[in-house]
Amino acid sequence: MTLAGLAGSADESLSSRIESLIAPFGDKVIVEVAYRDLETGETCLIRADEPIHPASTMKLPVMLEVYRQASEGRLSLDDRITIKNRFSSIVDESPFTLDPRDDSELSLYNRVGDSLRIRDLVVLMITESSNLATNLLVEKVSPVSTTAFMKALGADGVKVLRGVEDGKAYAKGMNNVATARGLMTILGRLAERSAVSKTASDEMLEILRCQKFNEGIPAGLPGDVRVAHKTGAFQGVYHDAGIVEIPGRKPIVLVVLTRGIQDEAKAHKLVAEIARVCHEHAT
Repeated sequence: MTLAGLAGSADESLSSRIESLIAPFGDKVIVEVAYRDLETGETCLIRADEPIHPASTMKLPVMLEVYRQASEGRLSLDDRITIKNRFSSIVDESPFTLDPRDDSELSLYNRVGDSLRIRDLVVLMITESSNLATNLLVEKVSPVSTTAFMKALGADGVKVLRGVEDGKAYAKGMNNVATARGLMTILGRLAERSAVSKTASDEMLEILRCQKFNEGIPAGLPGDVRVAHKTGAFQGVYHDAGIVEIPGRKPIVLVVLTRGIQDEAKAHKLVAEIARVCHEHAT
């Protein structure tokens, strides 16, 4: 496993400890790590600029764009969106629907034809990783605007082309993309309350703290450490990207992206172990 970069005054032992956790998985597994300590400025990057399928971590930029547009008055978080399960492929605008069996949140499918506030859809998209809520929000704020905002935040490696389950686009390789550095950048801006406004950032952080899938980063940390984070999983891909809020100091930002670990429980354990050594290094 090669080291893509080491910046700031990061102790070499941190990258070495992380590399030792990754090494047993072999060359066919890709693990990207981006670590930034907002207290000290230390940054440790491992393969952090390699583009990877973001799975549901792409819902982070969508949330940020929703709040950006709300801050500019282009929408209100209390506006209501009609719930539907019919979307247009970015390939040819042909219709497709989402399969509830591939979604982790099912209640929204029973409310097709009803409407829900944008803020409630954001909560479902982040805390329960609702694919249906995601597609409704992506359609509302647009992939082009979302990607442009990521670039403005300094995260050129994060691109949102479409919502979820556009099978024709997937077959043609027209996919969302992220890098560990890119996700670290936007989370750092969020933690510093400079992504949108302080009020908007505080609201988004509180949503991220309510994440219901906590098998990755949080599982490796002491109970008094809060994590504002978003996971993603898709066909041998498992990611966790979060802000680790350590009492008595500024937080650390940690992003771990994995591809090729077929046993998701092993991916969870690896991410948790990386979080553990990063917490130990910071404290």
